[in-house]
Amino acid sequence: MDYFKNLNEKQREAVATTEGPLLIIAGAGSGKTTTMTRRIAYLIGEKGVRPYNILAVTFTNKAANEMKERIEAIAGVTPGMWVMTFHAMCLRILRVHAEKIGYARDFTIYDTSDQKTVIKQSLSELEISDKFLPVNYVSAIISDCKNRGIGPDAFIKSKESGFEPKARLAGDVYKKYSEKLFKNNAMDFDDLLVNTVRLFNDYPDVLNEYSERFHYIMIDEYQDTNAIQYELVFNLAKAHKNICAVGDEDQCIYQWRGADIRNILSFEDDFPGAKLIKLEQNYRSSGNILAGANSVIENNTERKGKKLWTDREDGEKIKVYRSGTDKDEAFYIGREVHKLRDKGFKYKDIAILYRTHAQSRIFEEAFTRQDINYRVIGGTRFYDRKEIKDVISYLRLVQNHKDNLALKRVINEPKRGIGDKSIEKIEKLAEINNTSIFDLLAEGDGLDVLGGKAATGCVRFLNLISNAAAAMGEKKISEIYDIILDTSGYVAELEAQNTVEAMSRKENLLEFKSVIYDFEDQNPEGSLEEFMEKIALITDIDNHNADEDAIALMTLHSAKGLEFPIVFMPGMENETFPGRAKLYNESELEEERRLCYVGMTRAKETLYMSSAQSRLVFGHIEVRSESIFLKEIDEKYRDIFDSENNFGSKILPNAGKKSSETFRGVMPGSVQKKPVAGSSGEGAQNFTGGERVKHKKFGEGMVVGVNEAGVTVIFDKVGAKTLAPEYANLTVI
Repeated sequence: MDYFKNLNEKQREAVATTEGPLLIIAGAGSGKTTTMTRRIAYLIGEKGVRPYNILAVTFTNKAANEMKERIEAIAGVTPGMWVMTFHAMCLRILRVHAEKIGYARDFTIYDTSDQKTVIKQSLSELEISDKFLPVNYVSAIISDCKNRGIGPDAFIKSKESGFEPKARLAGDVYKKYSEKLFKNNAMDFDDLLVNTVRLFNDYPDVLNEYSERFHYIMIDEYQDTNAIQYELVFNLAKAHKNICAVGDEDQCIYQWRGADIRNILSFEDDFPGAKLIKLEQNYRSSGNILAGANSVIENNTERKGKKLWTDREDGEKIKVYRSGTDKDEAFYIGREVHKLRDKGFKYKDIAILYRTHAQSRIFEEAFTRQDINYRVIGGTRFYDRKEIKDVISYLRLVQNHKDNLALKRVINEPKRGIGDKSIEKIEKLAEINNTSIFDLLAEGDGLDVLGGKAATGCVRFLNLISNAAAAMGEKKISEIYDIILDTSGYVAELEAQNTVEAMSRKENLLEFKSVIYDFEDQNPEGSLEEFMEKIALITDIDNHNADEDAIALMTLHSAKGLEFPIVFMPGMENETFPGRAKLYNESELEEERRLCYVGMTRAKETLYMSSAQSRLVFGHIEVRSESIFLKEIDEKYRDIFDSENNFGSKILPNAGKKSSETFRGVMPGSVQKKPVAGSSGEGAQNFTGGERVKHKKFGEGMVVGVNEAGVTVIFDKVGAKTLAPEYANLTVI
């Protein structure tokens, strides 16, 4: 086997460097996955390393599956090799050793929705209003603390907690939340990492077991590791020191959820004697796209320094477009999509990458009107739909009877005569008896406090769960699922409703059975526990179907790791991208710039970057200047278009005035101009909109409209200003 076939010099060097610490700085589109898979195959086939002694960690299930398939295509079957995400790795360890830290091995994994439900319950029990202390605020604090390895007691005692009343109360909620999860024998995603670190710290023999097992460790996307993940990696690599970290500091875009760019920047200090290899040849993007992206990212200071290059042709220049309004921008992109279709491109060749989910709405509306197929990635997930959450809760309860959250969701779904007051009674009694609701009812104690109808409903529910649990060792998961659907009466109730919505929900339940069948085909001996793990660890991007002929609409964060022939990046305005607060924070601005770089390097052939002079934001029309990132693109690599030399839509007069009214009656193709007196340094003149002007104090900008107060100009550096014509002192440039 030629492990170096078709590899460039640096890739070959990376594959052959197997001993000691190694840092591979892999630029966007530089063949990172190929290099990693060849390196692992080389270890097995050439160096004789047992697959059992190899650990490869990625950040998505999709990347892990792709890597494993490619390794096995080269090296054959790899028994015992771990190729998985951080969360999956920790889950596998905890399934064996959870009892050491007080959990049963059949613990449940709570997703984001479950987490918020428990936070709401905690707030209620502490008599704290969720209006004063929003759930998302508490959730963010809890996740941030866990990513930094800070428990509830430590946070409550910290200066950080004493900074403001909300933070102190959030600490109390964090503690209550943690207690409730432990009672439910449940962990959230962050707990999987935190509890594994805790396990390793409290039980050195367990750490020794895994650090001795994994002679060779590879960590992908190392720039996105947080403090807890860094500690895991550092401890596991202690024994053999054969750690290979692969990443790109220019693509560190998750600092807002704990990623620490210092991990990759200081790798050589953390692992003395480490070798550094840079993969700088790009195989994805055309020359102009790559050069344009380089000219943007070079403005960052937190980087090791590299410059991607390609031997591909220059290709088209980056198309920079300035529209009048956000609606015009969406119409323009739709029109370009039709042109691309005429050239032979398919919908699936195209992606719309935006900064926030909220930006998808205007494209969904425009594409529906223009008969364009699209799919929103990261919208309401299949697994977040009510009926799917319900049946998953049934299965979770079958697996783990202590899961009070799952029980409360479905004990009266469908209706069994068990109202909220009845549930509240048995929940309080379970707390007093320090047991789970299910065990309380199973022992008969809880039934005594309920009325006849509620007690009868609880008995039916207990029998359903017990029968399904008894079948776990004998029947397939799909058969257990049938027991739940048939015995619960869930499908029967939907059929009785006989509405379009009810039939759609029934179809979703049948589709979920297809998910189970697919799992059983791939895992003939797979258990319910393993199936539930797979479901719990699925992310939005894992559901992206590259074969579906539809334009992908997604955030820039979701697009990481993907590539498309055609990429549109709309909303390239200051205060949209970069966001308002990030404009004035150097570190956050650098992360926004890295996000821009990630978006630009998703494009293979053609890159469109567009902005709107005005945008409807939360019911108000706001005037926005072009993003500073657009100005950082070297003019050699871009072609600039505007609304007049494309389809002529101009911003309306009064655009600088915030209003709850949207622009009405303006169709693409219309031009509305109103002459306004101004000053040009050579005497007064009329502004008609669209002129580039210069002001002694505010610098350069563009005239975008007129209202009674005077001339509205979007200045490049300070944003929108409305100036009285007689005092404007504007010079046309």
